[in-house]
Amino acid sequence: MLRAGNVGLPNVGKSTLFNAVVANSKAQAANFPFCTIEPNVGLVSVPDPRLDVLAGISSSEAILPARLEIVDIAGLVKGASKGEGLGNQFLANIREVDAIIHVVRCFENDDILHVLDSVDPVRDIEIINMELILADMAQVEKRIERARKDARTKKEAVIEVEALEKILPALQEGLPARSVALTEDQEAVVKPLGLLSGKPIIYAANVSEDDLATGNERVEAVKAIAKQEGARVIVISAQVESELIELSEDDRQEFLESLGVKEGGLQSLIRETYDLLGLQTYFTTGPKETRAWTIKKGMTAPQAAGVIHSDFERGFIRAETVAYKDLVENGSMSAAKEKGLVRSEGKEYVVAEGDVMLFRFNV
Repeated sequence: MLRAGNVGLPNVGKSTLFNAVVANSKAQAANFPFCTIEPNVGLVSVPDPRLDVLAGISSSEAILPARLEIVDIAGLVKGASKGEGLGNQFLANIREVDAIIHVVRCFENDDILHVLDSVDPVRDIEIINMELILADMAQVEKRIERARKDARTKKEAVIEVEALEKILPALQEGLPARSVALTEDQEAVVKPLGLLSGKPIIYAANVSEDDLATGNERVEAVKAIAKQEGARVIVISAQVESELIELSEDDRQEFLESLGVKEGGLQSLIRETYDLLGLQTYFTTGPKETRAWTIKKGMTAPQAAGVIHSDFERGFIRAETVAYKDLVENGSMSAAKEKGLVRSEGKEYVVAEGDVMLFRFNV
C-alpha cells in the first residue's frame, strides 16, 4: 500500500489538513472509512469516478477503491535530527513512507501563532530540509564504516560503499540524498536505509480560502524552491478542506467552483503523489465487486496480477484485458468481446492506465 507522510513545522496546518482529508475520504467512500491504525495514521480511499461506472456495468455488490495510508508525523522543530521536540518519533515514522508531503504555511492569521513568530515559507522549508539532511548524514557516517568492513568479504557491501561515498559528500554540502545519481544496484542497496532526504517530496502550500484559486507571493516562493529540487507543489487550504467535510458531494463541488477551483485537496494530493511515484491504476470488475488496484507504471500483466496475490503472478497464464473506455462505450463485457475489444494478453504485456483485467492462472 502507498504510504505518504505529512511533515511540517508546528502550526502550519499539517494536522488540520490531515484530519480534513481523512474525514473527506470517509464521506466519499464508506467501503474504506477512516481507520485509526495507530495515533495519527489513517487510511483514505483514492477517489475514482470510474469505479461507479464499472460497478454499474457489472452490477457489483461492492466497490473497493485503492487506498492511501497517510501518516501525520509529529511537528518538526529545529534540532529534530538531534532529538529535539519529537524528533526521534518523526525520524522513525518518516523512514517508512514512500513520499513526503511537506506542508508549508503560506497564510496570515493572527489567531494562529507561528512557532518562529513570522510566516516565511522559504525559511521553514530550509529548516526541515536541513534536519532531514543532518539526520541522514549521521546515519550514513555510521553505516559507511560498517560497510567498509563488510566489503572485505561481501560484494554487496562493496556496492553499498560506492553509493554511500557518493551520498556523503552531497549531504555535507547541504544537498539531499535524492540529488545524487546512483546506479540501479546502488539504489537497491541503499534503499533499506530509508534515507529521509532521499524521499520524493510534494510541497503542500497551505493558503487561506481567498488565495486558493490564485495563490500568493509565498506560494510562488515555494514553487521556485520545488522547481530547483525537481519536487511537486499543490496549493491547498486546510481551512477549506475542513469546511468540505460537512457537505454533500454536490454541495462540495458547487462550493469548490465558487472558489474558482475544480477539485479538493485530496484529489490534488493523490494525483500528484501518483504522478511523482510513477503509479497508475487498473481495475477488476464482476458481480461480487469492482476494485481499483495501484501498480507501478511499466509493470507487466503477471506483476500486476501479483499485486492481488503472489499465486496469481506465479501461476499466470493470461489476462483478459479491455480498455476502460472501450468497455464503457459498449456497455458490457460481452458486447466488447463481440467487437474484438477484449484481448488475451500474455506475460510480456505492459499494463496500461485504466485497463480492466481478468487473470487466468494455475498454481
